[in-house]
Amino acid sequence: MQVKPGDKLTAEWHHTLDSKPETDKSDPIDPGHLGPIMVYLAKVDNALTTTVTGLKWFKIYEDGMDSSGEWAVTRLYNNKGKVDFALPSCVPAGQYLLRAELIALHAAANYPGAQFYMECAQINVQSSSATKRHGSFGDSAAPRRHFATRAGAFNPSYVSFPGAYSGSDPGVKFQLFWPKPTSYTIPGPRPLQC
Repeated sequence: MQVKPGDKLTAEWHHTLDSKPETDKSDPIDPGHLGPIMVYLAKVDNALTTTVTGLKWFKIYEDGMDSSGEWAVTRLYNNKGKVDFALPSCVPAGQYLLRAELIALHAAANYPGAQFYMECAQINVQSSSATKRHGSFGDSAAPRRHFATRAGAFNPSYVSFPGAYSGSDPGVKFQLFWPKPTSYTIPGPRPLQC
């Protein structure tokens, strides 16, 4: 997928490949599977042939629990499985693997209770002078829009998969139901800021 810094992308989850919210109340995910959503990128030489072992990933988006207690997964559920995020304006041109991830915390009070739901895409980031393109993955019929952002310094914090999280991390081992949480620490590094 051809993208440009500042483009708005859409990740999309569904309960099964052919489920529809109108007929499957667990689509896109069971509404009780509350937790955060994160998006990472890893620069590669060739997105079609690279192996994922040893890649350096950096986070470009995260959404957790807001001040009212509503979770990213609730917003995803209410948006029929879609989450929109912008490609940071300082991401250099080149090929990348994109990893969108949702962590369901309904059983995370004890390790290994957290459930990880991931999806990936291959993207080619064009230089900012290239023709504007935009896209989504997960559903080719998803709405496509742009958000312009101002370019800045590219200085990400890198992690590896596996290894980015520990079973004892506060955002992975988490008591979701009692006592009712008032805050949540999203695991992994903070998203890239340009």
